[in-house]
Amino acid sequence: MDVPSGRDLEVDLQTGRAHGARIYDYVLGGKDNYARDRAAAEAAMSTFPTLQISMRSNRAFMHRVGRFLAAERGIRQFLDIGTGIPTSPNLHEVVQAVAPSARIVYTDNDPIVLAHARALMKSTPEGRTTYVQSDLREPDAILAAPQLTATLDLTEPVGLLAIAVVHFIDDEDEAHRVVRRLLDAVPSGSYFAMSTATGDFDPAGTATVERAYRERGEVLKHRTKAQVERFFDGWELLEPGVVQVHKWRPDDFATALVKNDSDVALLGGVARKP
Repeated sequence: MDVPSGRDLEVDLQTGRAHGARIYDYVLGGKDNYARDRAAAEAAMSTFPTLQISMRSNRAFMHRVGRFLAAERGIRQFLDIGTGIPTSPNLHEVVQAVAPSARIVYTDNDPIVLAHARALMKSTPEGRTTYVQSDLREPDAILAAPQLTATLDLTEPVGLLAIAVVHFIDDEDEAHRVVRRLLDAVPSGSYFAMSTATGDFDPAGTATVERAYRERGEVLKHRTKAQVERFFDGWELLEPGVVQVHKWRPDDFATALVKNDSDVALLGGVARKP
């Protein structure tokens, strides 16, 4: 596991504003969050009480995607953009259970993720994991990071994941620019998995979630199905297409978790680069 040195841990945790990764952590029952994160989460859940179901469904979507790409599509290297605070099982645990030699690069812009990276993201002896402290809005910095270039071979297919992260970019043009830069960097045969917030199924409830985030300093942008599908332009979208995350190749857990579609406010899909 490669992480920056101890000196790099002396960073501003920005506890004066809410951060999406820490809100997510609190809603899922974690302890790596602060007052502003908890306030945003509680405000959101007060009017959208199934937020935890939505987030758990998203986490399970990531697990199914990772397992599918490793087991059914033979992907052996992964780039996880906006990984969030580590919560087992993490992506590397899922894919290395299938392929112990798999290599995974994690990225996030929350300094608290860096503080936990060494302890929680440990690879199998045959594989490798590494962490890049970076922002999705700077894809060139991600791609040029020495941790990435030493771990992944971008001439071979990559599983690129952007799970519940693009909704933290408000501007539509910027969101497409950064995603397209990452998509252009991986070769034919690569896969792109994305999930992002939507207001399609409970507009009133999700609007209160967006407001709770924004009032405490964190962007949250809900997108329609048509807007999400645009991110996959030029790639071969796999069945069942862009759907609510619990409906993407569901297993028994996904089916049991969600009782009503309006409980889940995230869309997801997976596509292959031709």
